[in-house]
Amino acid sequence: MIIAGQFTDGFNQEEINEGNINHLKNALWIDLINPTVAEEKSVEHALNISLPTREEMVEIELSSRLYKEDDILFMTATMIAQAESLAPKQDAVTFLLTKTQLITIRYIDPLAFKLFNSRLNKIKNIDNPSSLLTELLDATIDRIADILEMINHQLESYSKTIFQHTGTAINYKQQLQQLGVTGELNSKIVESLVTFNRLLPFFAQSIKIDNENQVRLNTLSKDIYALSDHAAFLSNKISFLLEATLGMVQIEQNAIIKIFSVAAVIFLPPTLIASIYGMNFHAMPELSWKFGYIFAVGLMLFSSWLPYKYFKYRKWL
Repeated sequence: MIIAGQFTDGFNQEEINEGNINHLKNALWIDLINPTVAEEKSVEHALNISLPTREEMVEIELSSRLYKEDDILFMTATMIAQAESLAPKQDAVTFLLTKTQLITIRYIDPLAFKLFNSRLNKIKNIDNPSSLLTELLDATIDRIADILEMINHQLESYSKTIFQHTGTAINYKQQLQQLGVTGELNSKIVESLVTFNRLLPFFAQSIKIDNENQVRLNTLSKDIYALSDHAAFLSNKISFLLEATLGMVQIEQNAIIKIFSVAAVIFLPPTLIASIYGMNFHAMPELSWKFGYIFAVGLMLFSSWLPYKYFKYRKWL
């Protein structure tokens, strides 16, 4: 699928195949979403550029993600989609910046792009690709901040469940799974912030940018540093809650083991008495005693009651 046009004007693959390439050349922003090989070749032919392949996009080397070629900036960053789901997606998104156009290549659909599209009609006086990219980066950083805020709210909820529950049984397995998903999302955010922290200085230093956009890029860089610190704090909080959850599981297990231990101690004296009077010796006075049975049962009950009262006195129960 190809979205090409100045801001929100769209052009489909049929128009490109028909040779109507002037639309592409005049577009300020070309957004390639899951492009096929044929679509990539159409854009390359229309604009006379070479687009990076998906294999090249996922390279982790800095030289493969940020470089300049024939006055075109190639910048790749990691972005996240479906952050609210149990299986958030993470993939590389490439930004190509020419003198006249911004081209984005992506195989996921981050919410930042949808938010950016909704802003376009409200933004005025954007007539160059660098300003357009600055706005897109602004929307992306805003989205990352929103995700971190969502993670923080989730952790607060988990914390209340662990430390302030009112006797209600807690599903610790589900709690651990939720913390694991949240921790994985936070890790993806950290990785994404690292890539944008590299991208912004490269973008600002590689081309001429007006003072207004330069100030905005500096502000975005500061925002990234602040968000990185916050993500690190959340990572520590997730580790703490994981340890606390495992600690609570261990406490409950210890409580169960404690009950069994107390029960074993309580029933140990009656078992000893029953074992003694269960021996088949001929010379046992109580065997012929009229009240021997009642005496033995009473002795067993008393020997059970005595340790129970002692444990209660010591507040072990």
